[in-house]
Amino acid sequence: MSQDLGKLISIHGTSPAYLQRAAIVSILSFVFFIAMLLAFYLRQQILYFILSSAFLVVYLFTMIGWLMQKRNTVKIYNNGMRYRKFVARWDEIESINETGSGVTIIKVGGDDISLGPAVHGLGEIVRLARSKARL
Repeated sequence: MSQDLGKLISIHGTSPAYLQRAAIVSILSFVFFIAMLLAFYLRQQILYFILSSAFLVVYLFTMIGWLMQKRNTVKIYNNGMRYRKFVARWDEIESINETGSGVTIIKVGGDDISLGPAVHGLGEIVRLARSKARL
């Protein structure tokens, strides 16, 4: 079975640039949320409360997305790779197709994964997978 993948070689998580963008959006949305609450307190106009609520929603969605994105890791082992529920030994990989924005790895039997530019070290993953799978 493909569960015995051997020793862990590397782990590739979300690219730091994507995490940094999410951090900046969350910080700015929280600052604007507080500013609009302060404006609502001072001016007592409902528009400021609606704006503060909108910034709170942006903040919450950004934080949820950030936490979900941090769980997306590609793990490379001696005998295969794992990404979410996709597990493949090197001899089970049929092809590796580079698209304009990422990579699609197809396993024998039709299972496939698409890795986008948000994955850190995508070029290294492709290089390792091609060399190990002998493609």
